[in-house]
Formats: sequence, C-alpha cells, structure tokens
Amino acid sequence: MAKKECDICGGKIGLLGNRKLDDGNCCKDCANKLSPWMTGRRKTGVEDIKAHLAYREENRRLVQQFNPSSIAGENWKVFVDPNMGAFAVSRGSNFRADNPDIIPLSQVVSCEVERQEHRHEVYQQMPDGTKKSYFPARYDYTYDFEVNIQLSSPWFNEIKFQLNGMTIKDRYDPRYRQCEAEGDQIRAMLLSGQRGGMGMPGQFQQPMQQGFQQPMQQQFQQQPMQQPAAPANWFCQNCGTQNAGNFCQGCGAKR
Repeated sequence: MAKKECDICGGKIGLLGNRKLDDGNCCKDCANKLSPWMTGRRKTGVEDIKAHLAYREENRRLVQQFNPSSIAGENWKVFVDPNMGAFAVSRGSNFRADNPDIIPLSQVVSCEVERQEHRHEVYQQMPDGTKKSYFPARYDYTYDFEVNIQLSSPWFNEIKFQLNGMTIKDRYDPRYRQCEAEGDQIRAMLLSGQRGGMGMPGQFQQPMQQGFQQPMQQQFQQQPMQQPAAPANWFCQNCGTQNAGNFCQGCGAKR
C-alpha cells in the first residue's frame, strides 16, 4: 500500500500517522502544531488548516513579546499581559516553549468557573465480603473546578480546563478555598477587558481564519496603550478572604 502524503507539508505519512481532514490528509507533526483549543479538525479543509498553521507561526513572535504580570491557576495557568492587552493559557512551567495562543482580552465574551461536586456512596462492609448501603445512605463528596472561557476569536470559540491539579477530597481542604479564590481572580483578570481595564492597552486584531468562523484577512495591529484599572477587591492567596483594603481581614497578609 502506497504511503499517503501530507497535504500540508508534503511529507510522507507513516503507518498510523494520518490525521484526516475534510478534503485531505495531515501528518501528525503538522497536527501537533495546531492550537490545543482548536476542535473539528476532521471537518476542516486543507486550506483552512494551512491558514491556522500560519497564524500559529505568527503567534510564536507574539509569545516572545508577551510579558505577563498576572498569573493565576494551579493546574492550567492563566497569564495576563496588561500592556499587550492579551492573555494566554498554558500548563507548562516554561509556557513560551508551548507556543500558547496569545489572545486579546477584548475577545473574551464570558468567563465562568464551575464547581463540580461528585457524590460517592459509602457502603458497609459485610462479614461475607459483600457491601451494603447504610440506611439512610451515606456519601462522600469530592470536588473539581472547571474554567470555561467563551471567546469571539476567529480560531476557536472556547477554552475549557480544570483549575485544580488533583481532585479535592472535601470542602475543608485548603485547596477548595484556594480554587474559589483563583477562579474569582481569573474572572477578574479576563473580564477586565470588557470594563475598559486591562483589555485596552496594546489591543490587537488577529487575522481571521477562513473556515472556522468567518473570513477576514488582517495582519496584527498594535493600538495605543492605556494604563490598566486596578480591581476594587482582591482575594488573599493565603486564606482566600475577599478584601477591599491593603491588608487581609482574615489573616492580615499584605495585598
């Protein structure tokens, strides 16, 4: 059987290396360069994939200019550069090596942090080795926090990731309050662009993807800078208390 050729780079596609496109084939190396937030590859045409990869290469230049001053998150992290008016989401400690998408804050439509509660029934262990429900039934609860960012980006509509690295065993775990605080911090960081705060300085527009959303061909543009607006409230990183002054009302830590 003849080997397929990648319609993106022209290279040979090895066994189990083909990534189907709507009207062609893509090798795994080209597929690995796509944004991790892009979905629907199999329904996307060759020319649209080429346009997306061109955007990803231009994104590498922006990553080098991206200097975040605000970082939040335990598992996946959100980085915000108020001077560029942009943010990125990355899991790696060296985020520049991952080429994370640099996204204008002005493209954030909404940001929600959902607490996911998982209920697990606790059973009695019977002498014969079987399990029996308590009466009334008893349950243990574990928790995860998921961040859902809706976007008006030409390349993808949403970014979803789990905020906590490991599942939180109960509500008394300090990481529960930490995730609540970090979730609020991420929302404040990202939604500031809607209030004319961080999202205004250095705003830029990305070239629209031909097939994923709507056609538009523009190069990156820089716009005049403004100073970011400071949020009225802040959350203590030590105890998670929401405060308005310069010192935490819960533990006394400095803002």
